[in-house]
This record gives sequence, structure tokens and C-alpha cells, in this order.
Amino acid sequence: MRIVAVSDLHLDAEAADAVVAASEGADLVLGAGDFAQGHRELETYMQRLAPIADKMIVVPGNNETLETLSLATEATVLHGTWVYWQGLIVAGLGGGVPPIPKQPWGSWDLSEDAAGALLDMIPAADVLISHSPPYGMGDDHGAEGRIGSRAVKAAILHLKPRLCVFGHVHDCWGESGRLGPTRWCNLGPAPVWFDL
Repeated sequence: MRIVAVSDLHLDAEAADAVVAASEGADLVLGAGDFAQGHRELETYMQRLAPIADKMIVVPGNNETLETLSLATEATVLHGTWVYWQGLIVAGLGGGVPPIPKQPWGSWDLSEDAAGALLDMIPAADVLISHSPPYGMGDDHGAEGRIGSRAVKAAILHLKPRLCVFGHVHDCWGESGRLGPTRWCNLGPAPVWFDL
């Protein structure tokens, strides 16, 4: 299966158009959150991605909530949930984990305990989409240090998905690696391709 994935579009019109164009060659499009910027203009922005909503699975970032994203798109929205997609189990978790310092516009964050409780309800996953990175992987935020989630890392170790994609930490866009059988990648707004 050909998968194209992005994160942290933050209202960027050119990035949205690039995802739509790339999706022509994809069986599945993944969006790892932060479509909006400061909880603004989400509904209008998601209209740019409407042509590919039927093959798109997304999670909310910390710049939108589960409710606002669910209302703004026809794409499949995951948060502590999973879906079967052409033979794959795709699971997702949105929000900033752990909570980040308060932004001027506020953010949508989860504690490690809350994230862990949601992730524990996922029985299996071939693909895990998280807005926040797992701790120690693509999560170095410069002066803030590592801000990844221990709950997301624990879920990878437990579920052993073939692929885990995320965003959130802009400083690490494009970083990738492996944790056991799991390939992981901090995406960023440029389309990234995977074959599963």
C-alpha cells in the first residue's frame, strides 16, 4: 500500500495543495495534526483537503480539538481509536502530550496518564498516527530539550506497529528511524511516502 503522510500544515495553502496533488498516487493519506494555527480558520482550511477526504485519516494536533476537526472534515478522525483500512489497522492519538507551555492562543494537550489510558484501549495497530512524538525520537525542541511522550513510546513498544508517524516538534521534521520492528518519522508539511 502506498501511503503519503504530513503534519503541521498550519494553514499553509501551498502545503495543502501539495498533499492533494501527491495523493493521486496514494492509497491512503495520513495527517498527524496541526492543520490550524492557534485554533483559527480550521473549517475553511480543511476545505482545501476536501477532495481527498475519502482516503484520508487524521488526528487533531494541539492547534485544533477533536471536536473542531471532526466538524471541519469528512476525513476519518482518530483519537484513542482505530479503524480498519484495506487490511491495515490504523490507530491514532491527537493533542500535545505531555502538555506544552501555554501558547498565547491556548492548546489542546493531554497528560501522559490520559494519553496512556487512551492508547491502552487500542488492541493492535499496523500504523500509529500521533501528533506528539514518542519520547527520545524526533522530539528535541532545542532549548526545551526532549518533549516527546513516554505514553506514545510505551504504545509503540507494546503494539509494535509497522509504522508510527507524528509531527509537533518542528525542529525535527524529517527525522526518522526504527524502534524494534517499528519505522518512525517526524513528518512536517512536505509529503512523505511509505510503502506497507
